[in-house]
Amino acid sequence: MVYLTEKNSRDEELEEWYNLYSDAIFKYICVMTRDYQQAEDLTHETFIKAYNGYETFQHEAETKTWLFRIAHNVTIDFHRKRKPLRIIESFLQNKKDSNPLPEETLQMKEEAKELYKALGQLKPAYREVIVLRKIKGFTVKEASEILGWSENKVKVTLHRAIPILKDKLAKGGYLYEKTT
Repeated sequence: MVYLTEKNSRDEELEEWYNLYSDAIFKYICVMTRDYQQAEDLTHETFIKAYNGYETFQHEAETKTWLFRIAHNVTIDFHRKRKPLRIIESFLQNKKDSNPLPEETLQMKEEAKELYKALGQLKPAYREVIVLRKIKGFTVKEASEILGWSENKVKVTLHRAIPILKDKLAKGGYLYEKTT
């Protein structure tokens, strides 16, 4: 009977994590794979691995960081098996303004399209560090845990990646205001 209570508690906690983090993890994986359907599959795989590895989670890291680490590893495994087939042009909807004007919505979609197109041209390490630090807002420490890198490597890679991203955006004709 105690086992069922523990199992139900675990299931409820994982369901809460899914509700809190699945959208962000999906978007992260989608940027990394550039494949909407594959990102959905890998997001589900991430939570299956979290469920199976729940007993090993020692709460030393934040739950979000632990789940993104799993998502990172699942995505790396996917890339090792095969390369993505296509680029998803626009997948991220900006939810900052719940009632944007139609022109603003179109502009946001165009900006997101240009940003993700430029990100897709970067090497994977640069793309990952930019997504985690600048788009997802992880700290250097959290990004280092997710990527399995030293904090210094995260900082250096980001420092190298930002100018290359800016260059890609400029060559694409996109006028960026701030990417740092």
